[in-house]
Amino acid sequence: MSQAIENLLKAQQFAMSIRPKVGGFPYLAEALRKAGITRNIWNLPSCQSIYLTEHGSVVSQGTPLVHSTVDVPAFNREALVKALKTDQAGQSSFPEFLKASWEAGVISYVVDFEKRLVIYYGVLGESYSESYPAVEIG
Repeated sequence: MSQAIENLLKAQQFAMSIRPKVGGFPYLAEALRKAGITRNIWNLPSCQSIYLTEHGSVVSQGTPLVHSTVDVPAFNREALVKALKTDQAGQSSFPEFLKASWEAGVISYVVDFEKRLVIYYGVLGESYSESYPAVEIG
């Protein structure tokens, strides 16, 4: 196992141990940032996640949301904001959030851990960005 993978997995495990159910994303993001992970690129509907770290880049392949040829949903900012608020309130699981984001027309999103910013993208170049608060972790 590479140092990049080992570092990422350790940071994710720590983050999950301290993350509150409601409003937990900033804790996860801060744990990753402190571990030297600078950016996370998610591709939907494949659920492929790429982490850029100080030790190298790592790809993680999740369970795809679709398994055949399908139409890409139109970008729907209101539906995306609803999915975000539902997730931030602790009322959805991460897989449910990914599905709702895809259904809102999100084909990718990028988390910049240094700027504390997430940008969500639609297939025609549409985007929605949202910053998240800084938090203190041990």
